[in-house]
Amino acid sequence: MADDINMANPAPGTPAAILGSAVPRIDGPLKTSGVARYSADFNLPRMVYAVPVVATIGSGRITSLDATQAEGMRGVLKVYRHGNMPRLYKSNPASRTAQVGETRPPMDDETIYYNGQYVAVVVAETMDQARAAAGAVKVRYATTPLNISRDLSDGFTDKMEVKSKRGDVDQGFSAGTVTVDETYITPIETHNPIEMHAVVADWDGRNFTLYESTQGVANAKEAMADMLGVPQENMRVVMQFLGSGFGGKLFPWTHTPIAAAAARDLNRPVKLVVDRHMMFTNVGHRPRTVQRVRLAATSAGKLTSISHDYASDSSLLDEKGENCGEATPLLWSTPNLRVRASVVRRNLGTPTPMRGPGAVPGLYATESAMNELAIKLRMDPVQLRLLNEPELDESTGKPFSSRHLKECLTTGAEKFGWSRYNPEVGSMKKGDLTIGWGVAAASWIAGRSGTDTHVSMNDDGTVRVVCGTQDIGTGTYTIFAQVVHARTGVPMDRIKVVLGDTRLPSGPMSGGSMVTGSVLPSIDEAAREAMGQLLKIATSGNPAPFPGAKVDDLALTDGYVHLKSGAPASGVRFEKILQDANVRATGGKGSTQSSFESDAAKKFSFHSFGAHFVEVEYDPGIARLRVSRVVSVIDVGKVINARAARNQIEGAVVMGVGMALFEETQYDARTARPTNNNLADYIISSNPDTPEMDVVFLDYPDTNLSSFGARGVGEIGLAGVAPAITAAIYQATGVRKRELPVRIEDLLHPAPALHSI
Repeated sequence: MADDINMANPAPGTPAAILGSAVPRIDGPLKTSGVARYSADFNLPRMVYAVPVVATIGSGRITSLDATQAEGMRGVLKVYRHGNMPRLYKSNPASRTAQVGETRPPMDDETIYYNGQYVAVVVAETMDQARAAAGAVKVRYATTPLNISRDLSDGFTDKMEVKSKRGDVDQGFSAGTVTVDETYITPIETHNPIEMHAVVADWDGRNFTLYESTQGVANAKEAMADMLGVPQENMRVVMQFLGSGFGGKLFPWTHTPIAAAAARDLNRPVKLVVDRHMMFTNVGHRPRTVQRVRLAATSAGKLTSISHDYASDSSLLDEKGENCGEATPLLWSTPNLRVRASVVRRNLGTPTPMRGPGAVPGLYATESAMNELAIKLRMDPVQLRLLNEPELDESTGKPFSSRHLKECLTTGAEKFGWSRYNPEVGSMKKGDLTIGWGVAAASWIAGRSGTDTHVSMNDDGTVRVVCGTQDIGTGTYTIFAQVVHARTGVPMDRIKVVLGDTRLPSGPMSGGSMVTGSVLPSIDEAAREAMGQLLKIATSGNPAPFPGAKVDDLALTDGYVHLKSGAPASGVRFEKILQDANVRATGGKGSTQSSFESDAAKKFSFHSFGAHFVEVEYDPGIARLRVSRVVSVIDVGKVINARAARNQIEGAVVMGVGMALFEETQYDARTARPTNNNLADYIISSNPDTPEMDVVFLDYPDTNLSSFGARGVGEIGLAGVAPAITAAIYQATGVRKRELPVRIEDLLHPAPALHSI
């Protein structure tokens, strides 16, 4: 259920000053005390447990499935498989607001498309009973040849889809004095949030309630109503707290309709928690990409051509590609550009967005190529980028709503000490260590989604703000409270925030870094309306503490309604005004229009920008490499919560270290089983890998996007980190690695350079 979030929290300065301040998260006490309830924490009366049985082959067909022993075990209620699984429909493929991770309904046939695919589900009275019975289900298969080839050259054909084009890239490439033509590869990466996917499904005979680990309660509601064949009004989705998602929890996966269908069939609540091994097969990943980048420039460094061709792998079930060219058409100025893409099918699970989808692997390739071009030109890589700054979005002809990438580069260079940069390989030292420096630009699309919010001022002295969006661990609860405090002056510890329930006014999905820009205007509008009603009661109610006064003569400060000409303490507490008038609450509604459907979208190109400067330290004697220092300068409009925003960038930088140096999901070529499907073998960045970080936010509110001028922060912190790291590695070691991750073995025994496709 959507409980009120109401916690004391110190608010620095005046109400207006709270916007942009470093405010601690108001949900922190609940999380640190263990009170916060995540999806798997919901325990309902008569609840039972579901454990899936997964395929152990990567391609083939089920020839027999014997559940006799499992069905006879203590506590087992039912074993679902193809043939007895309650009917599940496909989610509407034409809908933009009912998306799912895998479009095939679970156990819809007996074909095996990927290793780890659900082939059966055991439901039992306890988790231990369900696990034991799942292990007793015997499945036999007929295997067929599988394909999980890392070679994606089959995607590079004349039939590649053209994503963006201007001029003639071949002519522009020929006209260039200096050229780069290289291939860059990023591996499959797996989302590994600490909280695994989970759902508790309840059916009351007419209505479903799903306690789901999701980044979009509204989308999950629509998608699950479609799959379960019930009207929208009979589906409710609740998500109070999320233990991170990084994009992997944007859309519901097949375990959710399984649990819901079982709950309806058994007429009992069902809990299903995906285990860590299943996290590597059943709930998406960032796909492998192979990208060919061709750059050409004059001897002075002006780009004459950019060509970006890329292929990414997807499942046999869904054609979901990685939009690597998202930033390519608009980042740098050139008269000739072409971006083409393709998707190749493999015996793998369906991929899904991962933090900065498309742009992050895409910028690894294009920004790496820019760094290589700078070396060939014998030009400073910062100066090369400054020289090719566009005046507008050359892919659309629209001006940017706000673009301060030049300042990101110059400010970052000054903060980092870039004037001491020496491009000669191995020339920079720090004691016995060799250091390397690298730089890359960052870009991410900006926008806002349609949002509805309600604010009420109550006769108990609290203010309640509600919206059907969710907090995925990024500080949304706190930002809501900040805006209400800034508008009303009511102390933060008197503000109650209610999120994460589809019974609330509709809110945006927590993806694409769009929640902040979406919700703030609607909260402000709703708060203004609630305040206006309160002040009207104060002047015309019965009794009225300010009879004869005009509403415009009054103000609300620190919970006191008072004359603007007088001190707040001379006024009347707002709750007393309501109590005396026998009014329970005043309420206001606010809404935000999607920026993609607004008039502003026809006039402006909305993006955020940034620059990352990286230092690595290399000790060739013991082959020790680490990222030691990162300076990030970010242009995201108005920052609402400096602490939360800084946390987002710092976390993204650490994730970028993992992308560059550690993360890769590896598969057994015989079975397509992930071989490092656990947190011991799948290496991610940890505390010893965390560099010294300096995050600088430029303060240029983007009022073309919203009245508050705020854009999202989450994605752009990861964009550009990996190419800055690999550039620094090259400068320190002389090893040019164009395939991630970079391993120590690559520095000890450099592999031959990849040939272009």
